[in-house]
Amino acid sequence: MSGYSAFARYYDQLTANIDYKKRGEYFHSIIKRFKTTEGNLLLDLACGTGSISEVMARLGYDVIGVDYSEEMLGIAMDKKFDSGLNIQYICQDMRRLDLFGTVDVTICALDSINHLADIDDVKKVFEGVALFSEQDGLFLFDVNTPYKHRAVLANNTFTYETEDVYCVWENTLDPDTLEVRMNLEFFEHEENGMYSRSSDVFSERAFSEGDIERLLTACGFELLGKYGDDTFELPRSDSQRIVYAARCIRSGQKY
Repeated sequence: MSGYSAFARYYDQLTANIDYKKRGEYFHSIIKRFKTTEGNLLLDLACGTGSISEVMARLGYDVIGVDYSEEMLGIAMDKKFDSGLNIQYICQDMRRLDLFGTVDVTICALDSINHLADIDDVKKVFEGVALFSEQDGLFLFDVNTPYKHRAVLANNTFTYETEDVYCVWENTLDPDTLEVRMNLEFFEHEENGMYSRSSDVFSERAFSEGDIERLLTACGFELLGKYGDDTFELPRSDSQRIVYAARCIRSGQKY
């Protein structure tokens, strides 16, 4: 994990294709399946620039957003200033979660779990969420699948261009660990017609369904459902994303 300093400046432009309102409403619909939604305190873990935090706040949740990147949170705070929404943002490493109290719902979206270095780090996150969840609190998160790492991200190079920046995104896949090292080069347009260059490097790792489900159980969660590619259908062999819904059944204990 890193601060994603260069990536943060352009993150919203490069993810403009993501319908955050639709994604937030999708999480909201999962929550409604398993819990009443009135007056819930919701933790948006690895909240990034706060786009989903804003959606969930508009849906009536009291939102706490946690992220490791000061740069990302700075952008989130600007959005909060513009929207006037009552969202609390905290700069923390999600592997060392430390809140003032418990929450009713935790969401962790947009493959943030994949940014963790190994399965031990995933365990630390699950333990922290369990520790700060209410009894019967919900934990919803998504992950990119091994299929996506092998067949979509792989050793591919992608390019993105907006009015402000040109980005070259180069992936390198380790076929044994399914870790994808991502090198991003940003070329920002300057007023004089020249470009300024900056870069960021980070990695994502794919985890098996079996490993994730075993960890959820070990850390005090009951698996309620898993869904493929933002649907309510079971994941397929070629699903690129799996969304997990779990309930905390051993809240406030260390495992």
